[in-house]
This record gives sequence, structure tokens and C-alpha cells, in this order.
Amino acid sequence: MARHPRRGRGCAPALRMRMSLGIRAVELLCSRLCHDLVGPVGAINNGVELLDEGGDSGGEALDLIADSAETAAARLRLYRVALGAAGGQSLSAGDARAALEGWFRGGKVRLEWTATPLDPAPGLLKTALLAALLAEEALPRGGSVRVTGDDSGIRVVATGTGCALRPEMVPALAGQVAETELGPRSVLSHATPLLARAYGLSFGVENPALGGEVQFRIRAGQE
Repeated sequence: MARHPRRGRGCAPALRMRMSLGIRAVELLCSRLCHDLVGPVGAINNGVELLDEGGDSGGEALDLIADSAETAAARLRLYRVALGAAGGQSLSAGDARAALEGWFRGGKVRLEWTATPLDPAPGLLKTALLAALLAEEALPRGGSVRVTGDDSGIRVVATGTGCALRPEMVPALAGQVAETELGPRSVLSHATPLLARAYGLSFGVENPALGGEVQFRIRAGQE
């Protein structure tokens, strides 16, 4: 079994130097995070308003608040490990799986998590989480996101009716879009390969133009 040396804190400046993510992309990622939170947070507010109105809607309001709070917490949890410093060095496969299960809970996309590397390279699971979000974007009608892997790396496979990369994702994944041309719907496609390279990983997309399935491949070492 291949083992990967763990990087210490001293490597953080090197990671920052190798990852050319500009201010425009950072702003768009923040906008995306806020967009994904505004729905459940707004629903919590609606539930509080129902409670204030009284009547017979107390139980319904509490259910709305509880469900929306769980959704907001799940989204924050995934973004924390996928985009924050918490997921770089010490993220376990169990924590990564739990974060994705919370993200997909109650939605039209089903998570299938099978084997993953026993000793993943730094950043491998973090990048796989972002790949799973990209896979979800390729499933407009729902379907499944399968995460599988071995000691060579991880594959994230999206399968479902109408499964395909959105047109704006293809050039962004290939690094062919200037940062000034990015938008909220393409910024994650731009940032994910950059994050992979910052950790010394390779990131590839298979069958991007074929309907029915899209595969993302993350491996230790650059190709």
C-alpha cells in the first residue's frame, strides 16, 4: 500500500504560491456559499415568523425551522472542509463521507460511497468533495454520485438521465476561461483543478461530452 508523506504547517506558504486563485474567483466562491445558505436561512426566518403569528401552525413551523437548520448546517460543514483550511491535512474518509451525506440529504441526487484510499494524499478527499459538487451540477434531473477509489486515487462518477457538464463548465475545467470572465456557475469548475494542483494532485474529466455519465478523476502526482 502506497503511503503519502503528510505535509506540516511549514508547507502552507508553498501551497499559496502554487495556487493562482485571484480575488475575482474568491469573491465568486463567497457569493456561491452565500447563495447556497440563503435558502435554508430564509426558511428558518419564515418558520420564526409562523411561530410569531401563533395559531395552529406551531408544529409546522418547528418542523420547518429544524429541517432548514439541518440543511444550513450541512452546507456549512461541507464548505468548511472542502474550501477551508480544516480539510487539507487531517480530513478522514469518514468525515468526508458524512459531509457529503448531509449535503445530499433529502435531495434528488443519491450518494454512493464505496472504497476510498486507506491513506489518502493531502488534499485528495478535499478535492473529491468539490468534484462531488461538480458532479451534482451535471445532474439536472437527479441521479447518483458515486465516490470510489483505491491507492492510486479517487473517482467521482455522476450518472443519471440527462447527465452532462453544463457548457460553461467545460472550458473552466480546462483552464481556458480568464478569471475576469468567470461567473457563479463556472467558478467552482475553475477553482477545483487549481486546488488539486496546489496539493500536487492531478485532476481529470472523462466523457464530458457524452450523455448519461461524467467522471472526475483525482490522483496523487501531476500528469
